[in-house]
Amino acid sequence: MEALVNTINGFIWSDALIFLCLGAGLFYSILTRFAQVRHFKEMWRLLFNNNESDKGISSFQALAVSLSGRVGVGNIAGVAAAIGFGGPGAIFWMWVVAFLGASTAYAESTLGQIYKVNDNGQYRGGPAYYFERCLGWKWLGIVFAISAIVACGIFLPGIQANAVGNAVTQVFGEGQLVSSSYGEVGTTKLIALAIILIVLAFIIFGGIKRIAHFTQIVVPFMALGYIVMAMIIIFLNLDKVPGVFGLILSDAFTAQAGFGAAIGWGVKRGIYSNEAGQGTGPHAAAAAEVQHPAQQGLVQAFSVYVDTLFICTATALMILITQQYNVQGTLEAGQFIVQNVAAETVIGSPAFTQMALQSVFGGFGPIFVGIALFFFAFTTILAYYYIAETNVAYLRRALKLDIPLTLVKLVIMFMVAYGTVNTAGYIWDLGDIGVGLMAWINIVGILVIFFVSKPTMKALRDYEEQQKAGGPITFDPVKLGIKNATFWEERLKDQKSK
Repeated sequence: MEALVNTINGFIWSDALIFLCLGAGLFYSILTRFAQVRHFKEMWRLLFNNNESDKGISSFQALAVSLSGRVGVGNIAGVAAAIGFGGPGAIFWMWVVAFLGASTAYAESTLGQIYKVNDNGQYRGGPAYYFERCLGWKWLGIVFAISAIVACGIFLPGIQANAVGNAVTQVFGEGQLVSSSYGEVGTTKLIALAIILIVLAFIIFGGIKRIAHFTQIVVPFMALGYIVMAMIIIFLNLDKVPGVFGLILSDAFTAQAGFGAAIGWGVKRGIYSNEAGQGTGPHAAAAAEVQHPAQQGLVQAFSVYVDTLFICTATALMILITQQYNVQGTLEAGQFIVQNVAAETVIGSPAFTQMALQSVFGGFGPIFVGIALFFFAFTTILAYYYIAETNVAYLRRALKLDIPLTLVKLVIMFMVAYGTVNTAGYIWDLGDIGVGLMAWINIVGILVIFFVSKPTMKALRDYEEQQKAGGPITFDPVKLGIKNATFWEERLKDQKSK
């Protein structure tokens, strides 16, 4: 079974997916005339629109929910892996992925808004919805929904929960060991698990509104705190900053670990981190209350910048400035192209980041990383839950199945409990299969949608024209030739009748 899972994962996460993600980003960047650059000021303005309603959340809240999924353990451990296996030049390719991926995030999130539905007083949308309503391919919507539920609802929450449990143990120690079916578990982890489940239950049983209110406070707090720590290290080592950027740029093309390794690891970690094109962002984007679908598309494009250009870069600069890293190439085991720290240091773990902070802040460094891991992982669990819930809601409508959402909540809580106390094994690679399938289906799907009806381009052009004319901002899908955007059609009728 383990060999089969690894084989399937190797096929799904092959170089073909990397080129597909980059190609889709370049494709939409060119077609939107690099909207991620042209509308940067507008992205920033839209963030602060307080447009929350009874049925929907504000643009900033939707950004916070999607960021809670994008910003996770990968921002700490994933960046370390990119440097450790691909060299400092891998960071340059992470930036490239973020720049191009912002346009993909615009496209998928705008689609999520255009084809969203009002589901019993709550806005819902995502790839499953726009595949059915735009392409008429209900079967593809069902396949995507199942992939999302398996990945985000069953397997991936356990991985993040395991990171939360380890982070708490890292800060407070193991405590007294207790025998269990999963081996010996420290009382610290058990106490943490009880707190996690209580808080998690309180939030997810309150629906998207409660998730949004929680993440809009926690996500900016944890991101800013992390960036501030990086800024302190940068400030104390200003003389080294030009050399670090020079190293990143030069190594990107003449990489110490090989040109291919720098690109491969930079692109992979970038895609894993910012999730542009994977189909996760549109779920939160669809829940936002906006005047025009393109507005939330632009806000979600900004979220890719926050994840990769800000937080991942903060991690990279801390590691590179303090030189707390090794670079492992294609040499024999135990040999490194660059070795600054002990050979047994695990590449792909938070170790490089912990050592970087410890070299400046002493014993507080590892504690801070543990706290950051806790918040990064916990908010990611919330995002996974919302994605799973949205896709279960889709299957209920599409297949006329009476699937109780309470069951989804209980399954998530069980997987969090299991993941917290159990060591993550190969079984969790099934989660990667689900995420990989989501990415394949979503990216191919949004490219097909472009050639069929171009709704994202029509929406962007319409929004730009209304802005140029000075408003008011409205969205009329029928006028633009966009079919089956029934939410917006009904909304426009209601506005005209008033």
